[in-house]
Amino acid sequence: MDITRAGSPPPRQGPDEYFTGQVSIAAPFAGAGGLSAATVTFQPGARTAWHTHPLGQTLLVLSGTGRAQREGGPVEEIRVGDIVWFEPGERHWHGAAPNSAMTHLAVAEMKDGKAVDWLEKVSDAEYLGR
Repeated sequence: MDITRAGSPPPRQGPDEYFTGQVSIAAPFAGAGGLSAATVTFQPGARTAWHTHPLGQTLLVLSGTGRAQREGGPVEEIRVGDIVWFEPGERHWHGAAPNSAMTHLAVAEMKDGKAVDWLEKVSDAEYLGR
């Protein structure tokens, strides 16, 4: 058994090349069974870049209000308790609503040691659903 205590390691800032706005990533882990997960907090207006996951991704919204979009679909509002599933290879983004922070638990399985493929940033127009 291995216990990692809350706050250890401390949260880190989401890398600018993958996120727009202020994003904090806490408790990231990659388990021996090929599972990758992290608690991610987005400040209002912050979001991921477009990306895909080779084996899909599940989000569980823990606090606040957010937004998510799959390529070709509308921008959807996501709220506390919502569970979002992205299919393997589905191009998408997610983040906070314009006037609300949002925290979610993001879980993805790794394929060949990789859980995500990052793409270009989401434009302001895409974020606003225009």
